[in-house]
Amino acid sequence: MNEIWTLKEGVTMSPETTAEVVKMACALKSLSAYTSMACEDEGAPSDLQVLVDEGLDAMQKIFEW
Repeated sequence: MNEIWTLKEGVTMSPETTAEVVKMACALKSLSAYTSMACEDEGAPSDLQVLVDEGLDAMQKIFEW
């Protein structure tokens, strides 16, 4: 697992599961950057930002970053 992805105290999961969750967290962070730019466009769906933010909030409950 990449050193920047540290599980919060009290969170336990197997290394294999952690590696898969890290992939999701990376994807969410990338999607967050894209969504921020896309939402500046008037045609972008506003609920996309809410969905991405909820995913990032969930990841913050698992990882220190």
